[in-house]
Amino acid sequence: MTWKRVATAVVLIPVVVGLVLFAPTAWVAAALAMVTILAMVEYFSMGDAIGHRAYRVWTLTCAALLIYLQWAVAAEQTYQLAGGLSLHRQIGRFGANLEGVQGAFWVFVLGIAALTLWTRRPLVEALPAAGISSSALLLVAFPLSFAVRMHGLGKPGPWLLLFALVITWVGDTVAYFVGRAIGRHPLAPHLSPKKTWEGSVAGFLGSLLIGAAFGRWLMAPLPHLLAMAAVGNVAGQAGDLLESAYKRSAGVKDSGGLLPGHGGVLDRIDALILAIPVVWYYWTLIYSPVN
Repeated sequence: MTWKRVATAVVLIPVVVGLVLFAPTAWVAAALAMVTILAMVEYFSMGDAIGHRAYRVWTLTCAALLIYLQWAVAAEQTYQLAGGLSLHRQIGRFGANLEGVQGAFWVFVLGIAALTLWTRRPLVEALPAAGISSSALLLVAFPLSFAVRMHGLGKPGPWLLLFALVITWVGDTVAYFVGRAIGRHPLAPHLSPKKTWEGSVAGFLGSLLIGAAFGRWLMAPLPHLLAMAAVGNVAGQAGDLLESAYKRSAGVKDSGGLLPGHGGVLDRIDALILAIPVVWYYWTLIYSPVN
């Protein structure tokens, strides 16, 4: 299992790093949409396991719209700084006029209302279907969509997104190996029996080291980098445990089997679901640099 985990990481990490650092935000948004859709399909499968059948096509469509609108708002902000007229900027204005994520959620609500009232599904499925569909959009697609806004921040954007990714990857990896080697005290035995306090603390320290190292690229004061790494790591560990709770609720071990050694896509990105928006809000609300 360990060699499969390492081999999968060796293949995927360079691809992700290259995309984040060298591709335009539109490409990042497209890649994120694909990953999000795969993760949501796995989430829907867990819902199926407990008899909650989602409105899959509509919810996935709205997730793609949400990510598109996050990109459009980022594009509008970029072109407000750069000036000039183009189709790209007009698309950005369209996204901004829809008020970003609020527009996506409003469209989603209208669709859920229509599906509930005019489809032939048994009425006993109406509430579970609306619940699992809404939770997938809110708990998976919405927080992940902040990766697009983060990448589109301008010069620091790609490095900030990479910061969120790397503190999560390193924290998770260090926690995994330290926990296997010396872990004795369970962190949350009712959710994830193999996670230990020793691994959790080691992962936290690993994220702090990465945070300090990123001062070379983010050009932010060290205290802010360490604080951002700290809250990002804690959020990531909470996201990992949150997904474990979902899996225990559905009675499954992994969300899927697409990634050898890691389980499903949702298993691989669960920590990022909370880490990315926490890093975003720390950078924009607490540190508040002038980009």
